[in-house]
Amino acid sequence: MIARLFRTAPLTCTFLVVFWTAGALTGAIADASGDLLAVTGFGTGSPVWTVFTSALWSMDLLGYVGTTVLLLAFGPLAERSFGALRTAAIFLSSHVIGSFLGLGLVLVGRNVHWGWLESLVGEVAAGPSIGGVGLALALTFRLPPLWRRRVRLLMILSVLVFTLYSGWLEDLLRLSGGVAGLLIGALFLKSRGERTNRSLQETRVLVALLLAASALGPVVSMMSPYPNGPLWWFADVVAVAQPSSEDVDAMCASDAVELCRTMVVQLSYGRFPALVMSLLPALLLLVLAEGLRRGRRFAWRSALVFNVAFAAFIGSYVVYVARFPDASLLELVVSFGVPMLAPLAITVVLLVTRKHFAVRLPRHAVRKFWRFTAGSIGLLSALYVFGGYLVRDQFRPEPGFTELLADLPTRFLPPGYLDLVPLQFSAEGFIGTLLFEYTGVVFWLIVLAGLLMASWRAWPSSCEKEAAHARELMLRYGGSSLSYMTTWRGNQYWFTPDGETAIAYRVVATIALTVGDPIGPAPVDAVRGFAEFCARNGWTPCLYSVGGQTREAVESLGWSAVQVAEDTVIELDTLSFTGKKWQDVRTALNKAGKEGITAEWCTYANAPYAITDQIRSISSEWVADKGLPEMGFTLGGLEELAGDGVRCLLAVDADRTVHGITSWLPVYADGEVVGYTLDFMRRRTHGFRGSMEFLIASAAQQLQAEGARFLSLSGAPLARLDRGERPRALQRVLDLTGQVLEPVYGFRSLFAFKAKFQPTYRPMFMAYPDSAALPRIANAVSRAYLPHLNARQGLRLATKMIIRTRERATTHGRTR
Repeated sequence: MIARLFRTAPLTCTFLVVFWTAGALTGAIADASGDLLAVTGFGTGSPVWTVFTSALWSMDLLGYVGTTVLLLAFGPLAERSFGALRTAAIFLSSHVIGSFLGLGLVLVGRNVHWGWLESLVGEVAAGPSIGGVGLALALTFRLPPLWRRRVRLLMILSVLVFTLYSGWLEDLLRLSGGVAGLLIGALFLKSRGERTNRSLQETRVLVALLLAASALGPVVSMMSPYPNGPLWWFADVVAVAQPSSEDVDAMCASDAVELCRTMVVQLSYGRFPALVMSLLPALLLLVLAEGLRRGRRFAWRSALVFNVAFAAFIGSYVVYVARFPDASLLELVVSFGVPMLAPLAITVVLLVTRKHFAVRLPRHAVRKFWRFTAGSIGLLSALYVFGGYLVRDQFRPEPGFTELLADLPTRFLPPGYLDLVPLQFSAEGFIGTLLFEYTGVVFWLIVLAGLLMASWRAWPSSCEKEAAHARELMLRYGGSSLSYMTTWRGNQYWFTPDGETAIAYRVVATIALTVGDPIGPAPVDAVRGFAEFCARNGWTPCLYSVGGQTREAVESLGWSAVQVAEDTVIELDTLSFTGKKWQDVRTALNKAGKEGITAEWCTYANAPYAITDQIRSISSEWVADKGLPEMGFTLGGLEELAGDGVRCLLAVDADRTVHGITSWLPVYADGEVVGYTLDFMRRRTHGFRGSMEFLIASAAQQLQAEGARFLSLSGAPLARLDRGERPRALQRVLDLTGQVLEPVYGFRSLFAFKAKFQPTYRPMFMAYPDSAALPRIANAVSRAYLPHLNARQGLRLATKMIIRTRERATTHGRTR
């Protein structure tokens, strides 16, 4: 892999080797001394040539690691797009221009007496991340529109957050390096391609990222040992830390007795409860950002209130400070007016994009959330007041019932805010400390979890009327070999405005996963409308197991597709079991005849109990052998055997013993059955060995006589025919997944088994609009297939895969 990286990105790899070697030889990786930075770093008092040497060293180990990740992420892409020489030119130009641009800003700030920029005069900075940020932002002009916006926003917000809250010279130069990269890209790299409008979902993502950045900035400031940015003080509003022991000692040495007592209580909080409660406002903003990403109206309203309150707080502080006679108007405008622009800008963005956040929770969901929240606060309040009264001897001074009740509201405040209210006592004993410090922690964690679940959980609705209409469309228009699966329980339905085209879907972890192709005369319009429907509800659409025509249609909409299965179809009009290729099938038919086994059709709902009991027993035996739950989604179980129109074919001997069972789903066209799809397959462990070959061959013969056109042996998941095409990266991942799961579920063995019937192969695809959602799509597909997989079964699945993979590898090694 390293050798391949060197071949594809020689410039990036060579630079990183030189970068780390120089740092190791000079000791800068372990400790960037002031003497080294004074020589190699770039600043207001440094020689001009240090603008180049500053690109070969970094400020500390974290800088080396961060720069390496940045260059490995964007360097190879840039070399592939621009070539090595142009990549080097863009990187170096961004570094040089950005460094001088940032230095010029520092000098301007010194002239206008901006305290933050004045503090950077005389400082030096080093790090190739300055040019790396510029290279990444310049590269965005060659990225697809979706990734262009995301990379730009993430990169700009990241460097802007560090500049505003950490605020050292290297942070400012990274920001100016990014500006230089954007200028270079706009002047020399901008393509003349057609401008694309931002989608509803993309707008939500960008606004959510903006709010998340406003939450993470104060956390960066709080975690930094020496915050210096113009907004560093704003961290005390969004992420309120405990006072230091030095501040407590200084306050207690003065005459402020009440404030001393409060700060002592603040300092007495344990590390975990203090950290959680201090980060509470930031955590709440992050949860609201997730709600914005899902388009939730409650998240939009809450974020708007928060940012208006933040702006009002800063404004009130400016008014308070302006009353002092020695207050400088310019200093107030620069130091506090600029910071106030951040929440105001977010407020404006929220107001402008208001129509994008219209997803409302159902009333029953809102009632459930408030009952849950009110119940939690009631239970925790009673536990604190009554429990605290029982162990009141563990508080100093010892409180009464009234004092505990009066102190209750303060339990839900972060420790940093406790100086706003008078405190009468503190906790000393174990139980008292637990109640005193963790009542608020537990409550707010419950509230945050509830809000997060409200943002994440899908609230789809469907009814029997919609299911009946979808079935009517299936009977009328037919569809693919998987169309009958749209009638299974668990599916929701979406229809085009004229009601003539339907898409069956199920929402799993905010992924709207469809089953087969759209049913109806307008599949492309249906996909477009379904995507808009999903965007309004905060879901990501994914068309699963669709055919080639649907794939070509959605690719015209800018979607991507990857093969996930191979449909195997037997054409019945030309079927005859003659020739050497059919030898295994003829053998199974002949042996069944000799052993007195016959093929009998039945419907599961009307079959005798003696038959259905054997079917359940065979299925239970099969599941128990695997030690895992049955797979669902596009693989039916016992429940699906009883569907309308489903036919079961049994292998039964003279004693009425069932040796095997298959189920066949009808495929319709113009209101008539034109074919069948194989679904349920089970064989008795010690029964007739050729049961499946016998049943499929018998079904083909008998359905051919009935006039059916074809049989589909259904798709083999994660298996495909080698058509000589070079697979893409995602296709290789799916092929590897199928290989890993083979020892347990045998998808490829099933695919090889179906080849005995000389089928026609038709690829089945998964189509999706956003490649960034692939990890969530993979999670949704796995949960759809194994919805009831628990932790124990998951561990068993992993163990079996490892053991059987080793066994197969050992067997393969012995046979070589």
